[in-house]
Amino acid sequence: MRIEDTKAYKYAYWCAYGGSSKVPKYVRKQAVQWLGIADGKAADCYVSMRKFKQIRRLLKAMVHPDLRVPLYNGLEPYAHFLVTAAFCTLKTDGTRLYETIILEICRKNFKTFNSAVIFLIGMLTEPDFSRFFSVAPDYKLSSELRLAVRKIIKSSPALVKHFKITREMIRCKLNESEYTPLAYSNDKMDGKLANIFLADEAGALDTYPVEAMRSSQITLRNKLGIIISTQYPNENNVFSDETDFAKKILDGVISDPTVFALLYEPDEELIPKWQTENDVIFQSNPVACHDQRVFDAIVKMRAKAILYPNKRENFLCKHCNIQYQSMGTEGYIEIDKFKRCAVPENDEFWRGKRVYLGVDLAQSEDNTAVAMLTLWEDRIYAKVWGFIPRGRMEIKSTKEHVDYEKLVRDGVCFATGDEFSEIVDYGEIEEFILSLRERYGVEIVQLGYDRRDALSTIQRLESADEPVECVDITQHSSVLHLPIKLIYEYVYNQMFCYEQNQMLEINIRNARCTYDTNMHRYVNKKRSAGKIDMVFAIIDAAFLLNYNELLYDGGGFFIQY
Repeated sequence: MRIEDTKAYKYAYWCAYGGSSKVPKYVRKQAVQWLGIADGKAADCYVSMRKFKQIRRLLKAMVHPDLRVPLYNGLEPYAHFLVTAAFCTLKTDGTRLYETIILEICRKNFKTFNSAVIFLIGMLTEPDFSRFFSVAPDYKLSSELRLAVRKIIKSSPALVKHFKITREMIRCKLNESEYTPLAYSNDKMDGKLANIFLADEAGALDTYPVEAMRSSQITLRNKLGIIISTQYPNENNVFSDETDFAKKILDGVISDPTVFALLYEPDEELIPKWQTENDVIFQSNPVACHDQRVFDAIVKMRAKAILYPNKRENFLCKHCNIQYQSMGTEGYIEIDKFKRCAVPENDEFWRGKRVYLGVDLAQSEDNTAVAMLTLWEDRIYAKVWGFIPRGRMEIKSTKEHVDYEKLVRDGVCFATGDEFSEIVDYGEIEEFILSLRERYGVEIVQLGYDRRDALSTIQRLESADEPVECVDITQHSSVLHLPIKLIYEYVYNQMFCYEQNQMLEINIRNARCTYDTNMHRYVNKKRSAGKIDMVFAIIDAAFLLNYNELLYDGGGFFIQY
């Protein structure tokens, strides 16, 4: 049997190249990545057919408790992809490639049941005395996985004699592996050693239980964490962090090959059409793609959600994976379209150019940014730098999942101060801005800034031997919607060029927009998914460029109101 003949490969191929609008973009991206490994295009990992045959034998020995057929025949197509990717994608040293599996999927798509399948396979194949844990907001939810595992065992004659089931745990007699359900409300998560753990309904959890489980796995060579949930109306939960991190990986702005994510959520452009667009249902409910009964049931619920607003939040969150409370929030610029605008670094290009600077001088322990923009042959060119405190670089890298050491090596970020500094050295930023004239041979026309946290720096720039003209830009949607719209349109028309900069790409990926009462678009720092200081530095510079070069062609002074 070839890998191309497996159900997992066929489903992944359909997702990646089938051309179906029923597949959301991030599932498509994950499928493309995994197919590259399965086709032997990766140098450091591969899909093991020997391991696949072992997993297939186990699935044929297990009986589906509802369908009464072998699990190999009863699993959903996406579940075959999930299980095969989890256990059969190996590194060259024989250990599993994926350490984290993220499954964002709606209710009634058998997410907990398929996690139970993964747990059973793990209990049968992991080393002796392995331990397995499920964590959830309460014991009842955590026990849902235990119930699914128990049902499969009791329905499978080949398994039942090899397992002992008690109220507290399930033990495999073959290798003395144990599975214990834990409740966040009752149990401490520290002090455990989890070969495999599951965080169920992670949208209702904070970061502690997941990080506690991961901390327990540090010494293990083969480890796996499964994080599954539907969407929840709140954004402050571990699942939002995990899915955002996975999207950054799939978008290519962060590299982490150990994460496998199937994110069944509708593409952004479909969300406003949820009342009529069936692809919203298909993209968030993979079972509905081939089960007419499931699709018809969701359509009925949609009709009620349209008529009755009190039913809308539950329908959108639980059956469409749309955060209803955030319907007014959307991404600023699609990262794929933004990355088309990248150009190689070329310091000579800047010589003799009239440039506009923007600075985002946030709180002293946080990131700050400087952007330099120019208009040349009807295109906007941008070069952006970030600044962080050197003493917080390791902490920030861990907390934000960003490799700041690499960004510093790439020259797009500067670590200021000494190794103990926990605040940004504004003096270094001021010297950097004043050096731009000589370093790049540019003419600095103006610098735009937000007066909060910037007044002392602006005073030094304006009183320097070669002063910089600084303009206080009101940080309000009535003022900033024009440059926000300008950058958006130039990017989508491929008339915006930025020198390759991974830190800027991460910032763009993080940025979220809202609308004010006049439908002015505004990049919202509180709603955004991470640091966006570089985006605001560009926006401030673009405000000046737009006013002087595009709106009034030479400007003069102006009044904001």
